[in-house]
Amino acid sequence: MPIEPAAPRPAKPSVWRAFAQPAAWTMALFGFSSGLPFLLVAGTLAYWLKENGIKLADITMTASAGMTYAFKFVWAPLLDHGRLPGFARLGQRRGWLLFAQLGVVFGLLAMAALTPRQLTPFVAATLLVAFFGATQDIAVDAYRIEIAPIEAQGALVATYSLGYRIGLLLAGAVALILADHLSWRLVYVLMALAMAVPVATTLIAREPDVLRVRATRWRDAMRESVIDPFTDFFRRYGWALAGVVLLFLLLFKMPEQATIGGIMSPFYRDMGFSKTEIGTITKIYGIWIGIVGVFIGGAMVARWGAWRPLGITIVLCGCSNLLYLLLIAHPGNLLVLTLVISGENLTLGMLGPPTVAFLSSLVNRQHTATQYALLSSLVNLPGKLLGFFAGGIATATGYGGYFVITVLAVLPSMLLFAGLWRYFRGEERARAAATGTT
Repeated sequence: MPIEPAAPRPAKPSVWRAFAQPAAWTMALFGFSSGLPFLLVAGTLAYWLKENGIKLADITMTASAGMTYAFKFVWAPLLDHGRLPGFARLGQRRGWLLFAQLGVVFGLLAMAALTPRQLTPFVAATLLVAFFGATQDIAVDAYRIEIAPIEAQGALVATYSLGYRIGLLLAGAVALILADHLSWRLVYVLMALAMAVPVATTLIAREPDVLRVRATRWRDAMRESVIDPFTDFFRRYGWALAGVVLLFLLLFKMPEQATIGGIMSPFYRDMGFSKTEIGTITKIYGIWIGIVGVFIGGAMVARWGAWRPLGITIVLCGCSNLLYLLLIAHPGNLLVLTLVISGENLTLGMLGPPTVAFLSSLVNRQHTATQYALLSSLVNLPGKLLGFFAGGIATATGYGGYFVITVLAVLPSMLLFAGLWRYFRGEERARAAATGTT
């Protein structure tokens, strides 16, 4: 009796293939495009305002234009369902992306033309850059989710983060160095010209292949763009599961958010470090360690999917806050500070790709921009609230007590993770079976 040949085993997911796909390096250039305007309406702008003799109160109010990014979910439905006359031939995602990029360019040139001496119109131009920068972020997130499957999202997030950090360096350190030799007006013109690279990328990039159902009546269009994105999530997962998932999203990044707020600068100073030491180790060295972490996290997602790496990196990221106890025991020690920043930034970077890949898996592609903007806002909100009260907590418990509390905040989210394991691990296995991977 002939022996039947064994069925071929499903191919293992390829980390190399995930990073080598064209979409990964398209996302690097889109990341650069997103990172560039962010500091130009916040930290870097404050230096320009200060040199023009603007009052401190006006500086902080003007430089808070970056808060526009926190409210981007308000107009995100437009990017899912609105059409732009003159950009339609590029498709829904690339059309909005090009529109936003051109808006950033126009806003930066307007800031250069007006200068802070004409403060009111200058502030209007600053808000314009912030608005179009936030709109660009919405479009880029939606493009990333729709251009590649969930298992490829880790690589896309990693390359996006690399481009984003380069954009921040150009708009931050490079812009400041240039401003010592050139006028601020010329610096902002050069920053606007740097947007030419991502604009060209948008023109040649591939539009995601997503079939969109569009309403024809005004009432149906309002329901589709505003109400459906909210109700769809509960419809797909059911009220009980959706409620647990949302609670998990609210809790799992609290330890991370609690150590990136305003408490850390006073902490480092109280530990006896100079501003130069803090800036060199936390802002320059730390950024590149974070990028290494992002690529490790991206490789984990490419190899194992989003769910398992998410649980591992939540624990690692939360427990890394215990490293600050070493710093309390060895104040002023640069070697210990370097060790602490290495552990914290590496684990923070590793957490990013699984988080984004998991959020992306929850999104319905009929409402990509809206739902992702809402879910990502939920993830960051509680940690920011904890950061708001961080000073009072640290005053009552001491720095050591505060950091221990941030680690204990991991426990509720991990209990929820264990409860959700069966469902989301099953979903990943079903996707792997459908695509022939394990």
